Amino acid sequence: MNAAHTGRPRRGRLLLAGLCGALLAACAQPPRPSGAAPDHWSGRLAVQVEDEASRSFNAGFELMGGPDAGALTLFNPLGNVIAKLKWSAGHAELDNGTEVRRSTSLPALVYELTGTELPIAALFGWLRGEQVQATGWEADLSALDRGRVTATRHSPAPRTELRIILSL
Repeated sequence: MNAAHTGRPRRGRLLLAGLCGALLAACAQPPRPSGAAPDHWSGRLAVQVEDEASRSFNAGFELMGGPDAGALTLFNPLGNVIAKLKWSAGHAELDNGTEVRRSTSLPALVYELTGTELPIAALFGWLRGEQVQATGWEADLSALDRGRVTATRHSPAPRTELRIILSL
């Protein structure tokens, strides 16, 4: 085989690799800018409560809206809906598939759903990349550009950890 024939397949592979790389780059979603105020997220979340029962909760999720009005849908690993939570000013509704619970308190229904109190208003800020303060909570946003948020509540007890992995 001469040198002209061996160079063509290599150039073809390099061209193909370059095209594949360009296509993958075109499909990738850049991280959301912190000032863009996105109103839709999806991925997986896990809540670990370190009390005597050492409770944990994890699910796939889709979150839309903001602290004043929005919706959260939770999914099991097979993609089936576990629960739907909807809220607006002065009204919240939790549908777990067998019953619908209504309340004027979103935090009460979040507690019922996850087994612990979560800082809903701060959560929306964290997902937007804002270092929002929530009493007793410490958020780690250092991996948000890779779609990861971790927040830990140190007080009041019990210690609680919230981990979120976003679908980017």
